[in-house]
Amino acid sequence: MICDVLGVPHEDEPRFHAWSMAIIAPPEATTPEEADALQEEASAATCELGAYLTRLAEVRRGTPQGDLLSGLVNDDGPDGTMSSSEMISTAIMLLIGGHETTVNMIANGALTLLRHPEALSRLRADPSTMPLVFEELLRLEPPAQVTPKYVALDDVRVGDATITKGSPVWIAWAAANRDPRHFADPDRFDPTRENRDHLGFGAGIHSCFGAPLARLETQIALAELFSRLENVRLVDDPPPYRRNPLLRGPSRLDITFDRVRPL
Repeated sequence: MICDVLGVPHEDEPRFHAWSMAIIAPPEATTPEEADALQEEASAATCELGAYLTRLAEVRRGTPQGDLLSGLVNDDGPDGTMSSSEMISTAIMLLIGGHETTVNMIANGALTLLRHPEALSRLRADPSTMPLVFEELLRLEPPAQVTPKYVALDDVRVGDATITKGSPVWIAWAAANRDPRHFADPDRFDPTRENRDHLGFGAGIHSCFGAPLARLETQIALAELFSRLENVRLVDDPPPYRRNPLLRGPSRLDITFDRVRPL
């Protein structure tokens, strides 16, 4: 989907998937040697992806085709035209953010619903409740666990602790989504929960601007999965998980089912 939005030809989508997987892999390293190797692969993938997008952007320059990359290249709004490096960085961020998070959200959502058959039965009986189910899934099992690293510009007092100037700071959105001071019985999956004030898409000026697309993609994917496949079951529970501290999701989610219902 994000490749379509950006304007990437369908035949090149497998290359984008490979680049995306390589770029996000370094946090999964378990040894210094593996970290060095994964970082080298990520750097190479970033360079290859940047070069590809630069070539594609030049094709779109002056001959827009209605895709997002055409908009980035040809925009001359009040803030001026983006530089080539700004445009490529933005496109890479959109690709990674728009692909990896949604893929993990769909997997996390399917896994959670299969673990809660009563909730899944209610959803099948009343598909109009999918938006409520989605928000609770995002609160309980968000794909984005923490923010990228920040650096404190000054000494900051937080509760009983002091974050000193220059210290790295990681903000755990996922922990906030299970704060018992804000959510009653926070570890329980409850799509009827009235309080849906979660941080699955961030907050304020840092809210995810891809949230509408992510909501649409995930809800359609889950609705199709559970309406088309009869008697879906998990093969392994728990499934194997990725070792990435930034993105939470199964490395694979094996299921079995009786048959595919016709359209």
